[in-house]
Amino acid sequence: MILKKKVNPYMNKTTKIRYYIESLCIYDLKNDVVINALLDLLLNVQNESVLLKQSIFFNSVSCHKSLKSYISKLILTNDNVFTKAAASGNAENLTDSVLNGVKSDLMKLEAISSITSDDIVRSVDNQDLKSILITMPNWEVGTARLPLTTNWDNEVNKLIEFHKTNGYGLFSKYMAFTWRNHSLFPISSTDPIKLEDLKNYELQRKKVVDNTESFVKGFPANNVLLYGDRGTGKSSTVHAVLNEFAKDGLRMIEISKGDISDLTLIREILAESPMKFIIYIDDLSFDSHDDSFGELKAALEGSLSERKQNTLIYATSNRRHLIKENFSDRENDINRNDVMQEQLSLSDRFGLSITFINPSKKEYLDIVDKIAKDRNINVESEKLHLIAEQWASKKGGRSPRCAKQFIDFVESAEKRGKSW
Repeated sequence: MILKKKVNPYMNKTTKIRYYIESLCIYDLKNDVVINALLDLLLNVQNESVLLKQSIFFNSVSCHKSLKSYISKLILTNDNVFTKAAASGNAENLTDSVLNGVKSDLMKLEAISSITSDDIVRSVDNQDLKSILITMPNWEVGTARLPLTTNWDNEVNKLIEFHKTNGYGLFSKYMAFTWRNHSLFPISSTDPIKLEDLKNYELQRKKVVDNTESFVKGFPANNVLLYGDRGTGKSSTVHAVLNEFAKDGLRMIEISKGDISDLTLIREILAESPMKFIIYIDDLSFDSHDDSFGELKAALEGSLSERKQNTLIYATSNRRHLIKENFSDRENDINRNDVMQEQLSLSDRFGLSITFINPSKKEYLDIVDKIAKDRNINVESEKLHLIAEQWASKKGGRSPRCAKQFIDFVESAEKRGKSW
């Protein structure tokens, strides 16, 4: 009589999950640290390494809310042919083979995200190993992140809508980036300021908002220079515009003046992305012999490289003409005329130049009152105005920034029951 080897059904399950990981095509997540730790665990379920591999996997997944939450987040932030097409609104142009690959991967990833520590225990034949495995903690399986719920392979249309609104890859996870060492680095925490948080300067703000709206909707739009007195809300306006239009696919890349020479490289990197990008340069100014001055001129207009339709440059400056004029530049009329022409040649290449100047006393106190109202600070108006003026005097002048800092001080004092 021939004895047949008994088949362990739970071993078949863990083997299937391993094969699922290895056969992912569109969502190739094998290099992810958690997925890789799980694959390593599944490869070692029948040897003594299973204890160490399960410990490593538990440590990696326990840093996150749950396994299913983590894997669904990987899906939502993945950069692949499907997510990029969905973000650009061109998913209908994908071939059936790609869409079938997406559905297949989603089915597999849902199964992968559902594996439990009990599945590992039951797949192990060695009783000694099993007795130790049952003493180890169970990881959380949890639930998926929306729009994924159950039967992920049937939720392709939900994912298409998600990517239309939220972008793809790194751009679906972050809305702002900084440029360092010739690479993009995400900014995990950005200024949450909203347009309604900004007081007065309605005309200036409207120009920036209208230009940005035109840009994200695919219509012609201009590079923007916001210039004027410090503390008047130039940078805050740019931050608020990003928060307003991020849901429409707007992203921001902040660069320093020293990285202006990389503008062409940045635009080339972003050229194939369906997202819209504002390249943001804060507090911009130049010396008259600064090399980056000419590079910015060429980037704004006049370079041989084609202007990319998915990027604009927004810059802020305390100087209308951006160039610091040296004493030597004033020595004769020819030098002075040359400097003026250079100044105008750069500022004129910003299609939209918007001026922010310090408010009058009346406007300053109006801003103070509006911020106080937003914060539900109910104090005597006469006292508020008197000390707000004293505060501005100590700070060297009235500005929206000064008004906000003053109200921060008042709010803190009021909440702590202190005099101010």
